[in-house]
Amino acid sequence: MIGFDIFRFGYMALFLGTHAVALIGMLREYAWDRRSRRPRPSAAEAEGEGLVSVLVPFRNEEERIGGLLESLSRQDYPDVEYIFIDDFSSDRSPELVRAFVAGNRGAKLITLRENPGPNRKQYAIARGIEAAGGNLLLFTDADCEVPPHWIRGMKDRMADPAVAAIIAPVFKIPLGRFLFRQYQCFDHAVRYIYLMAGTGLGAAGGGFGNNLMLRREALDLVGGYEKVPPSPTEDAALVAFIRKAGDPRGLEIHSASGEDVWVMTRGERTWASLVNQTLRWNNGGLFGPDIPTRLNFGLLMVTYTIGSIGMLLSPFFPGLWPLPAGIFLAMIMNVISVLGFFGPAMPGGKGLRKLAYIAELVTAPLFFSMLTILGFAGVKADWKGRQVK
Repeated sequence: MIGFDIFRFGYMALFLGTHAVALIGMLREYAWDRRSRRPRPSAAEAEGEGLVSVLVPFRNEEERIGGLLESLSRQDYPDVEYIFIDDFSSDRSPELVRAFVAGNRGAKLITLRENPGPNRKQYAIARGIEAAGGNLLLFTDADCEVPPHWIRGMKDRMADPAVAAIIAPVFKIPLGRFLFRQYQCFDHAVRYIYLMAGTGLGAAGGGFGNNLMLRREALDLVGGYEKVPPSPTEDAALVAFIRKAGDPRGLEIHSASGEDVWVMTRGERTWASLVNQTLRWNNGGLFGPDIPTRLNFGLLMVTYTIGSIGMLLSPFFPGLWPLPAGIFLAMIMNVISVLGFFGPAMPGGKGLRKLAYIAELVTAPLFFSMLTILGFAGVKADWKGRQVK
């Protein structure tokens, strides 16, 4: 009986304690972000600020790349080059990019003639980096839309030479109805607050590759982008390897939270596509090449899974109540953090309509647990019709 009490109350204390520490990391990064923002300079002051290379890999994005191209055309930063990497597209997306390149000095399109993999997106991005002329490399995807001050905002946050990389938020443009629409937006945001927590605690282990800025020296520390071992989430693995390489030299990785750098991406249309997308991310954390990230993420997901099992069993075994209690209290912290930091990006309006997020106290833990079980069962996701190893 004593062992059972140690297990159930120890679980509750561990889960809540972990999330309390994570909240400290989030608040530290939020405070850093506010200190790092600068007033936008005049056009004259902006001259000669330094070249920023924006890299966009794409494959068959005819239906979605138009929004990105339009948002890039509205950027207020003058010294920029856009590098698009076509990874064997068979639709009209290369034509759309060529039209954009023709109207933007310094923009270029790279058409791949081969892509041996094993991580094909990683190979495509590496070819873009080779062609980039800037010291600051900014990454996004073809299905995203960026705010007008995105490039300037990310560059301003790199003003301190000690900053090697900036990860920034990506939120879903809501698609679908009610719970599905709300859940996938929340899922993306809650993943980002965990990333904020990691960077704030000096344990950056990931980032969204469609809103990431790197200093070229940071890539040099790890031997280049292709030196990062293959992973289902090559962007997260890259951030983790830069953290490991940069610590002895005093380099820092930070996360942004300001609305000037919020990137929006299209939501998924079905539960099946959402599961495939999030399973790839989950597997990247569970089985990625960076051991500390794998252990930290694995502990979090396994703890979620234990609590979710306790949640399902507690009606039959009431003594398990500390497990779902720990889950619910931690998820309350997550919901408050998401709505507090990023409320305007979340669907559902204001006031009482936000109470719909109470559903996430149950939905999110069960969803995370399902992905974890699928991952350990060996189920793999695919990307652009190609299975991710």
